[in-house]
Amino acid sequence: MGAYILRRLLLMIPTLLGIMAISFIVVQFAPGGPVEQVIAQVTGQAGGADARISGGGSDFGGGQEFEAAGGGSSKYRGAQGLDPEFIAQLEKQFGFDKPAHERFFLMLWNYARFDFGESYFRDISVVDLILEKMPVSISLGLWITLISYSISIPLGIRKAVKDGSPFDVWTSGVVIIAYAVPGFLFAILLMVFFAGGSFFDWFPLRGLTSDNWEQLSWPARIVDYFWHLTLPLTAMVLSAFATTTLLTKNSFLDEIRKQYVITARAKGLSERQVLYGHVFRNAMLIIIAGFPGAFISSFFTGALLIESIFSLDGLGLLGFRSVIDRDYPVVFANLYIFSLIGLFISLLSDLTYTLIDPRIDFERRDV
Repeated sequence: MGAYILRRLLLMIPTLLGIMAISFIVVQFAPGGPVEQVIAQVTGQAGGADARISGGGSDFGGGQEFEAAGGGSSKYRGAQGLDPEFIAQLEKQFGFDKPAHERFFLMLWNYARFDFGESYFRDISVVDLILEKMPVSISLGLWITLISYSISIPLGIRKAVKDGSPFDVWTSGVVIIAYAVPGFLFAILLMVFFAGGSFFDWFPLRGLTSDNWEQLSWPARIVDYFWHLTLPLTAMVLSAFATTTLLTKNSFLDEIRKQYVITARAKGLSERQVLYGHVFRNAMLIIIAGFPGAFISSFFTGALLIESIFSLDGLGLLGFRSVIDRDYPVVFANLYIFSLIGLFISLLSDLTYTLIDPRIDFERRDV
């Protein structure tokens, strides 16, 4: 097992390099880089982020060369008439005075030391910014995973036991319809009905806690926390449990039809003993092993729109705004951190298989 883990860890390096390289190349051809964002604000052409004109440089690439309107060549659209020294100062601040390959390798060196620099348009380090938004995403990811698994596993087992019955048919219809309804549309309906829209004003519309949360007692804080989470979690859980439910059902059906189940029944064991004493461990292997990945993916699956609708300032909204504002340090840091987490979670999922079922040996198979 040690050799397998080492091989997987070594394979993470080229995988991560490939992800960062492809993303960096794409950014080079994306118009409207951070320099142009500042130029647009200075000339009053458009509003991107609130830029910091002064500050340290950065090691990220972006930007695109354009022909300025009105004759003459200019490196950036809308820069005609601006002081060239001002443009050079912006390029140096954002790191565009260096060649693209030098910016890329400098970025990799910094990232290898977990030095992500500062945000272009916020006077805060990228790490502090991500940590600031993390509680919202952890809250949504943790609770949506726990709720969906607590619904999916019992429902999937029941559907497998009652396969082909009216219960199985109508619950399958409910699951499919719930999966088909977009989460953001259901979120809007919840907001209209229960968050002060056209009907009831039972739940808060924005934030993870109330403004007076610090003054509340601990029991009141817990109630306030879940009061704010009720509508977002309801909107997200609508389709979150569908895949796991059907996966649980099919996994149990496969195990129930195997020979060892028939043998256990022939020995006189009750259905409950057969189901939970023999079938459960084998059938739940794929479900439990997928839990770490489901937890991480729940950070991003539908989180952006849900965070926007309910004004929850989490990682999904941060990533979206960073892309719009061309805040490349935040964009690349998010990509690097969560790609790295995703690779480790993939390894953890494989190790979970061996923990649940020691018969699985990855040493005997090719990576």
